[in-house]
Amino acid sequence: MRNDLTVGLPAPPGSKGVEWRVSDAPVGYEAAVAVMAARAEAIAEGREPELVWLVEHPPLYTAGTSAHREDVLEARFPVFESGRGGQMTYHGPGQRVAYVMLDLKRRGPDVRRFVASLEEWIIRTLAAFNVRGERREDRIGVWVRRPEKGQENGQAFEDKIAAIGIRVQRWVTLHGMAINVDPDLGHFSGIVPCGVNEQRYGVTSLVDLGLPVTMADVDLVLRREFEPLFGATKDQTVLSTENNSPAARALSSS
Repeated sequence: MRNDLTVGLPAPPGSKGVEWRVSDAPVGYEAAVAVMAARAEAIAEGREPELVWLVEHPPLYTAGTSAHREDVLEARFPVFESGRGGQMTYHGPGQRVAYVMLDLKRRGPDVRRFVASLEEWIIRTLAAFNVRGERREDRIGVWVRRPEKGQENGQAFEDKIAAIGIRVQRWVTLHGMAINVDPDLGHFSGIVPCGVNEQRYGVTSLVDLGLPVTMADVDLVLRREFEPLFGATKDQTVLSTENNSPAARALSSS
């Protein structure tokens, strides 16, 4: 049971902190994946510190390693093979994507605990806005109950507010999670999100729940709630070596 797992993967003694990067302009998906891959390799080799990178993407769909092509109902936006775990998901403006690159070899090689810690990070962030996010054993991500939307077979409707999809390479994590702040929820209708297609399961966002929060509000809380679970952070002040790649140079110049 994921609710029973110990959460938190503190940094080992002597850690200099996790770099924290926020991109203000939309980031292309392929460029982001290239930067992530280069940074993860550098972390594994001890050349770069760990990194959390907050981005927004232009509208797109990504297919995880368990995705089914029939879950693309209408390819309204580009579809990318992501290499992460999970199925189909949507990314777009108004959604905060957090790419988390941590060294589990040093923190503890426990992938289930890492995923549970990501979920806890989301749940604590939502709680700061008086939203109760919950895990579900049969579904990935973080969900909120929506009894006001009705019931099906005696069970209340639920909406997904955050998705999780990760990859681990040389014990360094890639990809991460996405919280719906104020995306166009209609864009999710082009896919079966995460393979969940029952009528009583939908998607929501903080603004859809009646909370007029901004991305900056969410970013502030994300950083505050990250540190008790994963350790201190520091602002990124120097361009890292992964910016030598063509994709990263294009990303930086944009």
